[in-house]
Amino acid sequence: MSFLAEVLIYLASAVVLVPLARALGLGAVLGYLIAGVLIGPWALGLVTDVDAILHFSELGVVLLLFVIGLELRPSRLYVLRRLIFGNGLLQMAGTTLVLWPPAWMWLGDAGDGLLVAVVLSLSSTAIGLQMLAEKRQLQAAHGRAAFGVLLFQDLAVIPLLALMPLLAAGQGGTEAGTETSLPIQAVRTLVVIGLIVAAGRMLLPQLFRLLVRTRVREVFLAATLLVALGTALLAEWAGLSMALGAFLAGMLLSDSEFRHEIEAGIDPFKGLLLGLFFIAVGMNIDFGQMLVQPGLVFGLVAVLVVLKAAVLYPLGRWSGLDRRAAASLAFALPQAGEFGFVLFTLALGLGLLGADVVGPLIAAISISMALTPLLYFVGERWVAPRLADSEPEARQLEALPEDHGEPRVIIAGLGRVGQIVARNLSMLDIHFTALDFDQEQVEFVRRFGHRVYFGNASNLDVLRAAGAEHARLFVLTISDIELSVATAALIRRHFPDLRIHARARNRQHALELRALGVEYVIREAWLSSLDLARASLAALGVRHAERYVEMFRQHDEDALEAQIGHKDDEAELLKIDRRSREELAELFEEDRRILHESENGD
Repeated sequence: MSFLAEVLIYLASAVVLVPLARALGLGAVLGYLIAGVLIGPWALGLVTDVDAILHFSELGVVLLLFVIGLELRPSRLYVLRRLIFGNGLLQMAGTTLVLWPPAWMWLGDAGDGLLVAVVLSLSSTAIGLQMLAEKRQLQAAHGRAAFGVLLFQDLAVIPLLALMPLLAAGQGGTEAGTETSLPIQAVRTLVVIGLIVAAGRMLLPQLFRLLVRTRVREVFLAATLLVALGTALLAEWAGLSMALGAFLAGMLLSDSEFRHEIEAGIDPFKGLLLGLFFIAVGMNIDFGQMLVQPGLVFGLVAVLVVLKAAVLYPLGRWSGLDRRAAASLAFALPQAGEFGFVLFTLALGLGLLGADVVGPLIAAISISMALTPLLYFVGERWVAPRLADSEPEARQLEALPEDHGEPRVIIAGLGRVGQIVARNLSMLDIHFTALDFDQEQVEFVRRFGHRVYFGNASNLDVLRAAGAEHARLFVLTISDIELSVATAALIRRHFPDLRIHARARNRQHALELRALGVEYVIREAWLSSLDLARASLAALGVRHAERYVEMFRQHDEDALEAQIGHKDDEAELLKIDRRSREELAELFEEDRRILHESENGD
């Protein structure tokens, strides 16, 4: 079968089954898994080379680690330190302790049992967060708890990836066909990580600044993929792992001004490849292994799911969750994680575990991941409602900050107006993120310590990467009228609850923004012009200059409101404008007469 035919099969299966699964309330992840089972070798047999597609789709996991690195800024980790390192550490330690004895009994070796227990203690970030996000439960109490646990597990994967080659070297194993001692491998690991970090700090920002000036978005995107995949391959060449290299690359760029634009560019690739990864997981479910060793495989799944849930439920209760929320947490994360495929495959290649052990484990991981959406559906429908808890909570779960690690305010455009808004927000320590598409302006403003990023605010992916879904206010100060209106329309369409305050270049610009439903619009010279008019009238001896300028302001704004309903009718606009001028002329006729008489008297 040709490559194009396989691509069409993947796309067709996803297009049919993912929407169907979501419509049934099962979630997109289960739809991908079912698609993989149907087109895989154990059902329709449309695709048979499962190992090749699974290997390729692991690039989705690599890009997922890259994005996690982009998001894991040191400041965010510090704010969420108790939620992440408290709950996360307890979950991994507790799950490892309860899984270690049965794994030891099965394998007959304490070290191998501990390795298996640690890897199985990891849950699926892709399935857990995606499932909770689809159900809009990330902000719920159990969603916050799951977020902390999964974030800690993502961090824990990094040392695990680095330690496994060291364990193999310490046991006399081989890597890439060469004998490597433990001290040499440790030194090589540290040297390669140090070189990646040093090169990234010195070269990456300069590389992206140079590419941005070309104003060719495709080149910028190509450079992003080059950095993510290139660093991943460099880490793999050094004996580490691709995921570790991608994570380091993301961390190196997490504080750069290009973070949001990079995340926006990489996100479609990550989404498609993760979807392909879930399809590959479905195809990889070894029904043959299940038929040969059904007791072992389903026994592993049962022990894994039950013991992990048994740890998660009391962890949730200890954290301050009521019984219903604790049960939801237990049903959300009882599966093994996608990194189990990576870690167990790596362990097999390094000689830490045999094929007779890794085969059933891979099958068990696949089945546990496939069952999770169904288990959560059952728990949400029938189990959690029966556990309604009316008792007062002794402790409150540490909440995520109001901005969920994202800005409360987003400022689009860091010119003169945007900078003044940003400086006022900074005085009150209000968290904001600023976006500007002018790289020279970004570099200039960042010299003064402002958090401004290179990015096109009229790009939906950039807005999502900047945290528009969680922001409270969007300040639109873009000077380009067409771009400003396009940005406002995009926000209104995709983030209807996000308030917008905007700067308009002129009356027509203000009219278009107000017609889009922008709550507050200020014309850039409006207030200064009114103030100048007020001072000029007072200097000429008008007795109630303040009152008349205020009347003018109110009348002009009322006329602007009237124009909104006729913004596309040029004749009607001219009529309204002419009527406004006539009414104002009558309003101020008496004062003009008084002023004229005063001048003649002088």
